[in-house]
Amino acid sequence: MLVIQDLHKSYDTGKSKLHVLKGINLNIAEGEFVSIMGSSGSGKSTLLNIIGILDEKDSGVYDLDGIPIEHLNEVKAAEYRSKFLGFVFQSFNLIGYKTALDNVALPLYYQNVPRKERNQRAMEYLEKVGLTQWATHLPNELSGGQKQRVAIARALITNPKVVLADEPTGALDSKTTHDIMKLLQDINNEGKTIIVVTHEPDVAAQTKRNVILRDGIIESDEFIKQIVL
Repeated sequence: MLVIQDLHKSYDTGKSKLHVLKGINLNIAEGEFVSIMGSSGSGKSTLLNIIGILDEKDSGVYDLDGIPIEHLNEVKAAEYRSKFLGFVFQSFNLIGYKTALDNVALPLYYQNVPRKERNQRAMEYLEKVGLTQWATHLPNELSGGQKQRVAIARALITNPKVVLADEPTGALDSKTTHDIMKLLQDINNEGKTIIVVTHEPDVAAQTKRNVILRDGIIESDEFIKQIVL
């Protein structure tokens, strides 16, 4: 599903180059539930941005579902993101003046799906995350956990190959974190590939594989006994 070989990435700081990723090798198969951990500056956010086609590698190989991801213009990059990837963010990234239903349906709007069909599918995904009764509510009328459930429904509605979750529980309390991770486990058990970037060991323990970055390299990569919620 996802193949990364000898991946390097540097940033020009003005006075020198900061070498952030220093030869990453990582294969993730379809249906895996993987956490990527590391302290600030370890390279985990840079790696996620490259996987999410939000940034470009300097060198190495990145194949997504058999397609080489390189030398893409923004139109093609946006097309691949829409086709292959769903995103969940710590800050939810919901549009404040749109209802939960409209927020979930938004990716289908950009795929030119007719309004009736996209609203029907959005309701199906709101039901999947347990928020049918909140469909007409605005984000400021929802709790943090409800907002994240809306964001997860939005990430799933295009049936992406991979869901990328960047600190999805970072703004949530412990009980809500438990609920969101249980939802992600259920989604993974249905066969969806999920990659979670987190700094929380207890969140990583609820995935099936832990990849730990340190100073731009993979320090460890191991399958674990998942804590099932």
